[in-house]
Amino acid sequence: MAATPAPPAAPPKPTWDPRKAEPPFPWLRPTIRIRLTLLYGGMFLIAGILLLSIIYLLAAQALHVGTDLPFKIVSGQVASDSCNFPSSPSAGELNHAMNACVNEQRQDALDNLLSRSLLALLGLAVIAFAFGYAMAGRVLSPLGRITRTARRVAGTDLSRRIELDGPDDELKELSDTFDEMLDRLERAFTAQQRFVGNASHELRTPLAINRTLLEVHLSDPGAPPELHQLGKTLLATNERSEQLVEGLLLLARSDNQIVERKPVDLAEVADRAVDQVLSEADAKGVEIRGERGAAVVQGNGVLLERIALNLVQNAVRYNVPDAGWVEVTTEAQHGQAVLVVSNTGPVVPAYEIDNLFEPFRRLRTERTGSDKGVGLGLSIARSVARAHGGRIIAEPREGGGLVMRVTLPL
Repeated sequence: MAATPAPPAAPPKPTWDPRKAEPPFPWLRPTIRIRLTLLYGGMFLIAGILLLSIIYLLAAQALHVGTDLPFKIVSGQVASDSCNFPSSPSAGELNHAMNACVNEQRQDALDNLLSRSLLALLGLAVIAFAFGYAMAGRVLSPLGRITRTARRVAGTDLSRRIELDGPDDELKELSDTFDEMLDRLERAFTAQQRFVGNASHELRTPLAINRTLLEVHLSDPGAPPELHQLGKTLLATNERSEQLVEGLLLLARSDNQIVERKPVDLAEVADRAVDQVLSEADAKGVEIRGERGAAVVQGNGVLLERIALNLVQNAVRYNVPDAGWVEVTTEAQHGQAVLVVSNTGPVVPAYEIDNLFEPFRRLRTERTGSDKGVGLGLSIARSVARAHGGRIIAEPREGGGLVMRVTLPL
């Protein structure tokens, strides 16, 4: 039997990218390094020429180039307006007086030159610093533009682009790369939002239909008891699936920064959460207490209420059977709004705290095997707190239970 010929090997992938072709003279490219070198080198050269010219002019003025000597011979006597010569001096005395006069004039010239040179140097230094500051600001202005755009993008405004014009230097490459990254991020976030919207519709619709059908069958008085029991079980399972879908969609939406913010009082949010859980707490014999002071933050009221509701619900559901309590307090301190939910309950090891914030994780259980929730409450609370620029911290309470502390910027 003839051997099957091996498939032809694929041609090697070309490694040359025409978009990244090097220019014929790369050392002539106006990079930031070359521009700064030319700028500061030119400034140094111009300052040196100016300083040399000023010193030359000052020296010429101090030495009186082209003028008469500071003394002259009149009728056999040496006369001077700036030097003292003795009358009827001898040759030695005359030479000594002339040397002293010349040395004095030289010292005066040097002192004058030094003082004027220092003044000239000070003036040139001021001009050089001002010119250098202006030129450095002009060269680095694209970097400030990149920083401002990055700050706007940090506020989830992914439509912003730098679109930097100018020479093809390092800053132009940085801005182009940043714009390309923003394009990819915008496409990714748009696809995520589209997916969340589609999933919200596609997942809710069949669950709502199932709930309606089950409720119709349960309303039939002629149905046998076994069918009623099965319908109640399926209805509870369907309700649990609806809660799971709502939690997943809320978790996906709350992972982003909050764009539209309004004043929200954490005390009012906590009161509404307590009102919703009060009946369940009474049924379990759990007392809800605590003083809630005003603490107004900028955020989304619905999402902030979800934080408080999830924390209070967990505190009630994971509590001691009898004589348990939940304490809910709010206050503003040190420029932050603080929501604290403390409760009695089972002892929680410190190493289990981080696992509580993971989706579908509970104390000593990995999956959703309890009727107390779907395992997303604390994950949603942490995600919403992060979206508002805050954080949530859990600490084991001495004697059992947890202390959940949410801090949000005012």
